Amino acid sequence: MTTRIEDLGFVGDCRTGALISRTGRVNWLCVPRFDSPSIFASLLGSHEHGSWSLKPAGDATPVSRHYDGNTLILVTRWETETGVAEVHDFMPVDGGRVDLVRRVVGITGTVEFTTSLRMRFDYARSVPWVRQVGEDEPALLAIAGPDAVILRGVTLRATDHVHRAGFSVDAGEHRDLVLTWYHSYRPQPAPLDVDTALETTRQWWTEWASHIEHQGPHRDRVVRSLVTLRALSNLDTGGIVAAATTSLPEMPGGERNWDYRYVWLRDAALTLDVLICHGFLHVADHWRTWLMRAIAGDPKRVQILYGIAGERDLPERELPLPGYENSTPVRVGNAAVDQFQADTIGEVMVALHTARTAGLPETDFSWPLQRHLLKRVEAYLDQPDQGIWEMRGEPRFFTHSRAQEWAAFDRGVKAIEDFGLTGPLDKWKRHRDDLRAEIDSRMVDPDGGYFVQYAGTGEVDAALLQLPQIGFCAPDDPRMLACVERIERDLMPDGLVARYRSESGVDGVSGTEHPFLACTFWLVEQYARSGRVEDAETLMTRACDTASDLGLFSEEYDPGDRRQVGNVPQALSHLAFVRAADALAGAVD
Repeated sequence: MTTRIEDLGFVGDCRTGALISRTGRVNWLCVPRFDSPSIFASLLGSHEHGSWSLKPAGDATPVSRHYDGNTLILVTRWETETGVAEVHDFMPVDGGRVDLVRRVVGITGTVEFTTSLRMRFDYARSVPWVRQVGEDEPALLAIAGPDAVILRGVTLRATDHVHRAGFSVDAGEHRDLVLTWYHSYRPQPAPLDVDTALETTRQWWTEWASHIEHQGPHRDRVVRSLVTLRALSNLDTGGIVAAATTSLPEMPGGERNWDYRYVWLRDAALTLDVLICHGFLHVADHWRTWLMRAIAGDPKRVQILYGIAGERDLPERELPLPGYENSTPVRVGNAAVDQFQADTIGEVMVALHTARTAGLPETDFSWPLQRHLLKRVEAYLDQPDQGIWEMRGEPRFFTHSRAQEWAAFDRGVKAIEDFGLTGPLDKWKRHRDDLRAEIDSRMVDPDGGYFVQYAGTGEVDAALLQLPQIGFCAPDDPRMLACVERIERDLMPDGLVARYRSESGVDGVSGTEHPFLACTFWLVEQYARSGRVEDAETLMTRACDTASDLGLFSEEYDPGDRRQVGNVPQALSHLAFVRAADALAGAVD
């Protein structure tokens, strides 16, 4: 039976992360990074494609699960006829190694547990060579090519390429199962000191979360979203991935299945903007350095996405996996890497301006980097693009893209006028003013008076809700209010907001999709900032109801089947939620 996306818990170490079902099965884990090949991929197939189950023997079901405070330590409580026990899943942070720890804790009585391990490396294309190792404690070693995994803490026996074991825990006892990845050509890492790792990880997350600046009715969810965004930010490189998964479908059974385990400049910049606004300026410094490395060279060759360390070569290919609920193809890589999306540098410039305003000091390369980015915008001003939604149809002059180009030059102008930096001020002002004039004259419906998706159409796009966010217009601008009215009419058949009408054919992909959670939160923000506070609160409640019991948002939501769809946890959904919560908190102060 397929695990529903909202039943997945997420643990991570700010380098990679595991998805664990409500029933105690690790369904997804790529090592050592989010964009590495998987060792557990049953999420995109069956248990035969790699999984790790740990649960009480028999037909026990978990009675509750939660995160330990403001951490990524996942606690699942089980009640059986003989006792109560918990499983504490976590990945140690900043230990210089990759470990997934599953600590079984006896609460009352005695509980019998079973565990089964199916290791399938390289997206289930490689069955590893496995052998028993260890003299002082039981351990199982699996090797396939460059990868090695060692599992310590229980003696496993093989049956048909599956390793199984059973054990019991009494009240007050615990048993630690630790899976450790390392390069197969390196020596085996020493056993992990789990007590120390658990306490260090708890303190790390608790300390990080203690600096979050937010007050309002949604504070707990804001903290959980910011913790999730931090977990998607690489501790070593500074790269921020869009999601932890690939190919979770926008429509089960369809072909809209994309790999989001990379660093989109847009999504990373929007994440950065939110983190800065909540007190994490140092993250901006780390990402700015990442950006410099990633785009080094000719600014005209800036890509819209990169690997976590800034890799440029991310060809899209298909894997022979069955897919989530038979949704194929399963993709790794992303063909959008070759697209031109004119909005991207606008989001980057806005985020870097936020960082400068918040006090991030200049470096030798920080302002020259932004000047090079603006040269790139200038070089492509006359070219249509694929837009924020990565349309695979005909390139167009999308209104959102033109507004983001406006924002790019606007922030360049502000850097000179407000911070005394140097640059071609008059030229940037001219480009900024020309873009505004173009949008005002060509991208507003002549009859309805609302912003349109692109010049020459009467369609709207939820991305237009970002125009007030970047300062192009006020939230109560009549054109914006008319645009909202049109979005309510055309893009909200189920009470949540779709990106655009997919049946219009503008995206060049077959099939349809469900409402997009980030867009829904953008509308909450728009309502709050334009005075419709009651509508904002109503929509916020409806949108928050799409979260899992752990507070995690996916990319989209199916209102008919009341289930999450798309990749998870989705950075764009979480950051848009935080913005919406901020707007609501400001509206009711």
